[in-house]
Amino acid sequence: MAEEQVMPVVTGLLLLNLCMYFIVLAIGASAINRAIDHGFIIGSGFEVPAHFSPIYFPMGNAATGFFVLFLVITGVVGVASTIAGILHLFSWNAQSSRSASSIATIAWTLTLLAMGLACKEMELQFRSAQLRTMEVFLIILSSTQFVYISTINRALES
Repeated sequence: MAEEQVMPVVTGLLLLNLCMYFIVLAIGASAINRAIDHGFIIGSGFEVPAHFSPIYFPMGNAATGFFVLFLVITGVVGVASTIAGILHLFSWNAQSSRSASSIATIAWTLTLLAMGLACKEMELQFRSAQLRTMEVFLIILSSTQFVYISTINRALES
């Protein structure tokens, strides 16, 4: 592919991914805040409940805690990935392409891991609209991140 054809595609994918990772981070942070505010409150005179989980989320099921925590980690790495990609756009050489590709691959694998936990959460049923939104964003992010990685690797080869 010619450089003139690749750069607009890469720029569009980076901006799309950046916006989506920020949205995922905002919703995930909101879910963590809600879990902290409405979680178990154990005072000095109370005992820990039998099925106590430190990763308790009142808006979902047993997989929600793991899903949201991995989602927030994925969002942070994804934002770092898009920042590396934007820096690569400014220099556009082989060294920056390799670093942008490697961090994008790490972000993509973490996105797939969070998506796997989302699949487990979907299997267990009971989810809020907030969680369904995060699941949809992860599905879209996994595909757009893969297209971004493929595009910059193909541009590196040519």
